[in-house]
Amino acid sequence: MTRDDLIAHFEQAIAAAPGIERKGKANPYTSANGHMFSQINKDDQLGIRLPKPRQKELLDLYGAGPFKSYGATMRDYVCLTEEMLSVSGLTETLLQEGLAFVSAMPPGGKKT
Repeated sequence: MTRDDLIAHFEQAIAAAPGIERKGKANPYTSANGHMFSQINKDDQLGIRLPKPRQKELLDLYGAGPFKSYGATMRDYVCLTEEMLSVSGLTETLLQEGLAFVSAMPPGGKKT
C-alpha cells in the first residue's frame, strides 16, 4: 500500500469512528486524554496503541508485531499488517479500542 493509500485508509477509518480526530500534517496521528494512540510513521506503517491482551490476540491472528517510529519501539503499539488493513472495519474497531485504552489512563500532557 502506498503512503497516500495508507493515509486515505486512515482518514476513512477515522471518519467512521465517532469521537476521533486526525492530527498532524506530515505524519498523521490521533490522540486523546493527552496520549497519542495511533500514527503513521515515516516508513508508511500504521500503528495503534492497544491493551496487552489485544496485542497478543492480533499477533496470534495476523502476526502483528511491535510498531516503531523513528527507530524507537512504541510501547503498547501494534503495527498493522497488510492483511489487517484489508479486513473491512478492523482499523475502525482498533481505533475505537485505542481511544478507550488511552481514555482510561491518567491524563497525559507536558511535564513542567
